Amino acid sequence: MADASTTDRRPALSSLRPMLGFLRPYRAQLAVATVALIFTATVTLSIGQGLRLLVDDGFASADRGALDRALLLFGGLVILLAIGTFARFYVVSWVGERVSADLRRAVYRHLMYLHPAYFETNVSGEIQSRITTDTTLLQTVVGSSVSIALRNLLILIGGVVLLFLTNVKLTLMVMLCVPLVVAPILIFGRRVRQLSRASQDRVAEVGTLIGESVKNIKVVQAFNRQELDTERFGASVEDAFRVARRRIYQRAWLSTLVITLVLGAVVAMIWVGGNDVLAGRTSAGELTAFIFYAVIVAGSVGAISEVYADLQRAAGASERLMELLAARSEIIDPPQPRTLPEPVRGEVRIEKVRFSYPTRPDTPALVDVTLEVPAGSTTALVGASGAGKSTLLDLLLRFYDVNAGAIRLDGVDIRELALADLRRHIALVPQQPVLFTGTIEDNIRYGRPDATEAEVRAAAEAAFAHEFIMRLPDGYQSEVGEAGIRLSGGQRQRIAIARAVLTDAAVLLLDEATSALDAESEFQVQQALEQLMASRTTLVIAHRLATVVKADNIAVLDHGRLVAQGTHKDLLACSPLYARWANLQLRGDEHGGQ
Repeated sequence: MADASTTDRRPALSSLRPMLGFLRPYRAQLAVATVALIFTATVTLSIGQGLRLLVDDGFASADRGALDRALLLFGGLVILLAIGTFARFYVVSWVGERVSADLRRAVYRHLMYLHPAYFETNVSGEIQSRITTDTTLLQTVVGSSVSIALRNLLILIGGVVLLFLTNVKLTLMVMLCVPLVVAPILIFGRRVRQLSRASQDRVAEVGTLIGESVKNIKVVQAFNRQELDTERFGASVEDAFRVARRRIYQRAWLSTLVITLVLGAVVAMIWVGGNDVLAGRTSAGELTAFIFYAVIVAGSVGAISEVYADLQRAAGASERLMELLAARSEIIDPPQPRTLPEPVRGEVRIEKVRFSYPTRPDTPALVDVTLEVPAGSTTALVGASGAGKSTLLDLLLRFYDVNAGAIRLDGVDIRELALADLRRHIALVPQQPVLFTGTIEDNIRYGRPDATEAEVRAAAEAAFAHEFIMRLPDGYQSEVGEAGIRLSGGQRQRIAIARAVLTDAAVLLLDEATSALDAESEFQVQQALEQLMASRTTLVIAHRLATVVKADNIAVLDHGRLVAQGTHKDLLACSPLYARWANLQLRGDEHGGQ
C-alpha cells in the first residue's frame, strides 16, 4: 500500500488519463452533454445582459412596457437555463454511473484471471475497497466534478470577456487578484492529493479488518477477542480519521483563502464602480451587469478550486485502480496452445519437478519429484503437513508453474495447453469446501452452468447429498448463506463432491475430501467416491488410512521429496516412514473405538 511519501513521486492529474479509454464508447452522450454545457454557460452569461436591460430600460426609464419586455426576456433566459441544466445533469450523471460500472467490471474480470500468487501478497479487503470506494470516487468526478469544472471554466472565460466589454478599469482591478487566488490552489492542491491517497489507503485497511472479523466471527468469539479486535479496529479507524482530518484541514484552508481573496476583490470593485455611477461615468445597469459577471466569475474560480481538490482525490483513486489493471498474471496461455488428443484419457506424468512458492523462493516445496499416474488409476499422496501434497495439485491445475521439470496430461506438457482447456478436464474437491452465496443448486451447478435439473439431482445423489437437501425447507433452492454458513461441514463437503461429480472430468483431485464428515457420512461418501473414481484418473490426498489402502499406488512425500511409492502392502514392508504413519493411524483408530 502507498502512503503520503510514496505519493510525492507520482503524477497528479495525469493519472486520470487512463479513464479516457472508458469514456470513449460514450462519445455520443458526451457530445450531447457538451452541447448542453455550452448552452447553459451561454444562457448564464446572458442573464447579466438581462439584468442590465431590467435596470436601465425597466427601472431607470420608468417605462412599464420596457419593464415587462425586460422581465419577459429575463424569465425566458431562466427557463432555458433550467432546461439546459436538466439535460446536462442527466446525461453527465448517466455517463458517470456507466463508466463506474464498466470500470468495476473491467477490474473484476482482470482479477479473476490473475494467478493465485498475486493474492498472497495483496490483501483482499484492500482490493475490495479499490473496486468499490475508488470507483465511486471516479464516478463522482466523471458524473459531476468534470461537468462542473468545464461549465465554470466556460463561465469564467465568458465572464472575463464580458467584464472587459462592460468596464475595462474595473476588470483590470479584478485581474490583479487572479494570481492571489491561483497561488493557494497550486500550493494546497499538491498536499491535498498526497493526503487523499493516504486517506484512501487507510480506509482500505479498515475494510480489510471488517472483512476478516466478519468472515471469522466464530473464531473471534471462541477466543474472546471481541474487545481486543474492537480496540484494534478502533485504532485503524482513528488512523484513517487523522489522515482524513489533515486532508479536510488543507481543503478548508484552500476554500477559505479563495473565498476571502475573491470577495475582497468584489468589495473593492463595488466601491470603485459605485463612485463611477455617482459621478455619471457609467450607468446603474452596467454596474449591476458587471457585479453579476464578477460574482459568477468569482463563483467559478471557487468552484474550480473545489473541483481541483476532487480531481486530486480521483487521481489517487485512478492510480490505485490502474495498479490493479496493470498487474499481469504470471500464468498465461501459450501463444499457440496445443489440444489434448481425443478422447481425453487422463494420464498424468510428473517429471523431475522442482518448485518453490514465489513468496518463499529459498524454500523448496518440491524437489525432483517424478510420478506416473496411469489413466483411470488412483494415486494417493501421503505425508506430513508441508510435504508437498497440495502443491502437486496446485501445479497440476497450473495455479503455479514448475521451476524445473514438467507435468504432462496425456503426453502433453500442461504449459502448452490453454488454461481453460486444461482445467475443463480436471475436477477438484478441496480440503475446505468452498460454497458461494446462492442456492444449493447454484453451487452444485457451479462447474457446469448448463446442467439440467435431473443431472444436478443425480450428482447430489451420487454424493449422498440428496437426502439432506430434500429435508431443507426449500430443497435445492435453499440458500446456503455466505461461504455456506447455513450448512454443516459435512453437508458443505458433500455439495462440493456433487459439484465435482457433475463436472464429469477425466482427472479428479481429492484434497482431504472426507475430512469434514462423520463416520456414517464418510462411509456413504467413500462409496460414492469409489464409484466416481472407477473410471477416472484420481489423485487423492488423505491422512486417514481407510481412504488410501485401496489406491493403485501410494506416493509418500517428505519435505518435498518423493521417498517411496507402491501399494499399501508394499509400503508397509519397505517404507519405515509409511509404516510408522500407518501404525499411528491404526493405533488412533483403536483408541477411538474404545
